[in-house]
Amino acid sequence: MSTTRHLVNRRRRLAAVAAERGGATAPPRGPAGPDAPRADPDGLPATEDTGPDSTTTDDASPDDTGADGTGADGTGTREARRGRTSRENREPGSGRMPRLRAGLPAVLCALTVLLGAFAAWAFGQAASLRDEPARQNTALTDIGRTSEVKGQIAEAVGAVFSYNYTATARSERAARTYLVGKAVQQHRDMLAQVRAQGPKQKLVLTTTVTDSGVEVLDGDRARLLIYADQSNTRTGTSEERTYAAAMFAVDAVRRDGTWRISAIDTFAQ
Repeated sequence: MSTTRHLVNRRRRLAAVAAERGGATAPPRGPAGPDAPRADPDGLPATEDTGPDSTTTDDASPDDTGADGTGADGTGTREARRGRTSRENREPGSGRMPRLRAGLPAVLCALTVLLGAFAAWAFGQAASLRDEPARQNTALTDIGRTSEVKGQIAEAVGAVFSYNYTATARSERAARTYLVGKAVQQHRDMLAQVRAQGPKQKLVLTTTVTDSGVEVLDGDRARLLIYADQSNTRTGTSEERTYAAAMFAVDAVRRDGTWRISAIDTFAQ
């Protein structure tokens, strides 16, 4: 243990006691001059090292603590005290962190209950949406089936709404092939005038589907919007040709692997 360090600590303790009593003054400073020992920051003279016994060490022992609670270098004990204080604040029962830790299970339980309630509600909503007929529409998801119904119904519309006065049996065969349900009578009423005037006016009616869209596709049932061009040619007394565009909707059903027209909607009021 260094003699110099003991002397410095002893003088610091005496100065602290004197300051508390209020009547003592700081120890006198040494003579000034070139050979005078240099004073440390606390105003105490520092002694010179006169031999190997007065050599100082870098590590201070616990006895080198001054009256103000600092070590020989004035920093060690304060840092240790701050470290102890922070550890005490983290111990159970002291500071804010233990209280937050104690309330955490309750918060987690509340969140678990809320998440469970939300999951149950979401499951119920999803089930109700799946049960709605509009949610069963696969026109935009089942691309293969959508393409199939569009192609077959376009062919059916072109066949049943075309007429040639020289081949009436073809029109009747197309109606039997592609029409079912109430579409049979609807088609008969729509083409009644054409059949009546056809042989006399030598009438040829050609219908071509230009575009179509599947509104609803639910299993073996579908509804389509049809756009078509019609060409009407009369060659009775003089050849006359007219063109017209048509838009209507059809309901379709799939039977024996073939889509057929079950109803025709011309949007007539």
